[in-house]
Amino acid sequence: MQKIHVLLKKEELDAQRLEGKVVVVLDILFATSSIVTALAHGASEVIPTLDGRAAQAAAKQFPEGSYVLSGELNADTLPGFVHPTPQALLAEGMQGRRLIYCTTNGTVALAKAKGAAQVYAAALLNGRAVVDHVVAHHPQSTILIVCSGSADNFNLEDFYGAGYLVSLLHRRLSAKPVIAEFSDAALAAELLHDHCDGLDALRRSRVGRMMLSRRLDAEVAFAAQESCYDVVPLLQDGALHPV
Repeated sequence: MQKIHVLLKKEELDAQRLEGKVVVVLDILFATSSIVTALAHGASEVIPTLDGRAAQAAAKQFPEGSYVLSGELNADTLPGFVHPTPQALLAEGMQGRRLIYCTTNGTVALAKAKGAAQVYAAALLNGRAVVDHVVAHHPQSTILIVCSGSADNFNLEDFYGAGYLVSLLHRRLSAKPVIAEFSDAALAAELLHDHCDGLDALRRSRVGRMMLSRRLDAEVAFAAQESCYDVVPLLQDGALHPV
């Protein structure tokens, strides 16, 4: 029996036995949305780091101009770093360059998940591609969809994103001879997604309201798009690459 569960915040990973499980990390506003966008537009890889100091240390390994250094701490862009949102990264030109990236929550969630068999980065932007890959390549695995949240708090936008993935999984698995068990958290996320408008959910969330107050309306609308990219980022050896 395949099991699908949603964790409401990255801190819940601490209590999980990750060996053999597949983890899908979500940080809709904006870490995983930015990671997906960078790779979809030709970034050679994304190196997620825990903080600005670690990002700067990683950057020293590569020639200047070969990478984009981007990150934030508590929603404030770090000095000397590119703003860590999807469209801001696109403006830098990602083709053939690596993204060295740090955020308060999303990159931390990826680090917390490293004990899993596979760790993927997902967003609304690539939801269908991630679900198709997981169904095809991990038919018997337990799937943990992890909402990054914010500093041990639940985030509406990540839960909505989790609901999109669960909704897609439900439809895909129901068409196969597979017995799947969805946790209550997974079913609740699916109900939210299927009965709410995505952009409205993102805009009304606490982080979304903060982004709107900073005039990042276009970035929020960009992140609310569903399945416009086919890229599936997999974390291996400390970097994310498309599979």
